[in-house]
Amino acid sequence: MVNPNIHRVLDEIPSHYDRRQEVEAFDSTKAGVRGLVEDGVTKVPRMFFSPPDWNSEKIASKDSDHFRIPVIDLGGTNLESVDAVRHKEIVGQVRRAAETWGFFQIVDHGIPVEILDEMLQGVRKFHELPKEERSKHYTRNASKGVVYNSNFDLYTAPAANWRDTIACFVTPVSPNPDDLPIEIRDTLKEYTKQIMKLGVALFELLSEALGLNPSHLYDMGCSEVLVFAGHYYPKCPEPELTMGTSKHSDSDFVTVLLQDQLGGLQVHFQDEWIDVTPIHGGLVVNIGDLLQLVSNDKFKSAEHRVLSNHAGPRMSVASFFSTNTLPSTRTFGPIKELLSQENPPLYREIMITEYVKVFNEKGLDGTSPLSQFKL
Repeated sequence: MVNPNIHRVLDEIPSHYDRRQEVEAFDSTKAGVRGLVEDGVTKVPRMFFSPPDWNSEKIASKDSDHFRIPVIDLGGTNLESVDAVRHKEIVGQVRRAAETWGFFQIVDHGIPVEILDEMLQGVRKFHELPKEERSKHYTRNASKGVVYNSNFDLYTAPAANWRDTIACFVTPVSPNPDDLPIEIRDTLKEYTKQIMKLGVALFELLSEALGLNPSHLYDMGCSEVLVFAGHYYPKCPEPELTMGTSKHSDSDFVTVLLQDQLGGLQVHFQDEWIDVTPIHGGLVVNIGDLLQLVSNDKFKSAEHRVLSNHAGPRMSVASFFSTNTLPSTRTFGPIKELLSQENPPLYREIMITEYVKVFNEKGLDGTSPLSQFKL
């Protein structure tokens, strides 16, 4: 069922509407969506209107034990201290979650809850700085050490999302501390240090879940690059017209997400949108497109989205694990050890730069780039 408000609003759009002009005017403020809220906006600008079919799916959500993403206790992530029986259980849980949902939450992961809370608070403090202060960091120059803007795909996606982001590469080259806003500088260093340690443990579990040596995915370079993104979803005056983040799958190997308690994240499972209920102190892990490719579709890169809301603001911190995209002849394809006559490769060998180019050019348009690399 399509929300009737969509048609009402679309009917009110003048025939001479120039989206590019509206996008450029918005971008030039260097204040993001937060700036619109600060200015007291009561109507969502046209550039944020989601296509009607995106919004019609919002009603599909189930609330039963069968439709709740798995929660896995990692036992502190010190895998060597876990007995063999418990270790096997954890690997089995990770395998089932990665094969079916592509999403799972982890608890007892080894990162103190105080660090998680401080990271979310730091992201909020930055995004709620006075406009004049945070706009100093606003840029679309990806080569800068720290990038703050609204919608990385603002000029290419069918609709802008009701979200602002501050992001930076953590590895292989860390940002200059002087380039980082003081609100997140110290906490980011400790938080990402902990996340990188956790990432090693996760890739070991995922490797074992594929029946491989624990170091296989790490040795492939799946965690060479870590990108931090602090998202801020302001209160929305008309949440039925726009998305916090539109439907997409991630462009990496693995994403580790820290979300606050407001909720709004949903994963697509068995043709339904399922709420990923926040767990204080927990982290959400999801499989990215690149891991689906190298696992030859054994692991699932699930589509997910974030709903906009009246409550706001919502904060989340995404940590994206990927491989180096510097010019290289290295290619990635289905892992040879997983292939057989009964399980032939489903994807061709690709350079990561090929995938990144497709992903960036199309933006979050509701489709996955993976189909372009199928054999």
